[in-house]
Amino acid sequence: SFCRFVNFWDTRNLANKSALKAVIFNRIGDAFFFAFLALMFLGFGSFDFGVIFPLANEINISIFGIKYTEVLSLFILIAAMAKSAQLFLHPWLPDAMEGPTPVSALLHSATMVTAGLFLILRSFSIISSAPNICFIMSIIGLATSLISSFTGLYQYDIKRIIAFSTCSQLGFILFSIGLGNLKFGLFHLFNHAFFKALLFLCAGSVIHACGEQDIRKMGGL
Repeated sequence: SFCRFVNFWDTRNLANKSALKAVIFNRIGDAFFFAFLALMFLGFGSFDFGVIFPLANEINISIFGIKYTEVLSLFILIAAMAKSAQLFLHPWLPDAMEGPTPVSALLHSATMVTAGLFLILRSFSIISSAPNICFIMSIIGLATSLISSFTGLYQYDIKRIIAFSTCSQLGFILFSIGLGNLKFGLFHLFNHAFFKALLFLCAGSVIHACGEQDIRKMGGL
């Protein structure tokens, strides 16, 4: 449904393409999320975290020589990377800025894109039993944060600048979670929702006043 908001200006060809890209990237995440759910039910016989967490370190199943909890953790990570726009699965988020600015403020910074990271936080008792995945998670988070922040320096669209800032901040959160610092990750997840929504609303106010999104054409505000 969020893609309908991206495609709000449906007479724009770029908005149509952006919505389609968002659908495709998020379906990749959904596929891995459903694979995680199916595999978790096969191994634990339940979807209840209260049942699963105490057993996470005790289960000794291997899939093609890979530890069962590592496969589960990998599926969670890929699902979260697609939903939270991390490196390699991030291009849909800056393009989703074709939607109206209030949509960007609500969905693309404060609620929807944080869902993947909240999934990782909520299921960290499973992921903590797979230290290799935690290491990969921290590397991906750090790389996303650095690359997105430098990419944002070369953007001219005010909303795309903030979108790359979102990717960068979410990368910081993933990096923190990968290191096992869950309190900081959750704090910044909560904190980011407020300041990024306000940034988008401020950007919308500037765009409305100037009638322009290109920062090179702004001045004397």
